[in-house]
Amino acid sequence: MKSIVLACMLFAVAFAAPQGAPAEPIPIVKDDSQINGDGSYQYAYETGNGITADQKGELKKVGEVDALEVQGEFSYPGENGEPIRLTYTADENGFHPEGAHLPTAPPVPEAIQRSLDFLATAQPPQDAAAPQ
Repeated sequence: MKSIVLACMLFAVAFAAPQGAPAEPIPIVKDDSQINGDGSYQYAYETGNGITADQKGELKKVGEVDALEVQGEFSYPGENGEPIRLTYTADENGFHPEGAHLPTAPPVPEAIQRSLDFLATAQPPQDAAAPQ
């Protein structure tokens, strides 16, 4: 029984091993980075397969605390070979990506927009408990 279990384990390990030739390492074409004493930084890199990234950040006061404000971008080749590019900012208001490949919300239907416009200009309801 032990030999059957051992044989099954060896068989499973043999099939779990990577198949085919090992992939070639991808070269790093560019690698720049700078970290400053005031908390600001920047980095940029580019790989041999078309991936690029660039980011910079700095500390800024938000109320009484220091917060990191970051701006950056990265790109990589898509499945069809076209580059996919994303730019972003991240600050006290959150992460804000922008890119042509990102989905967008459909437009608000005209009837809904008219209702929203009407509600925005309508008088607020009177409080029933307030004296008149």
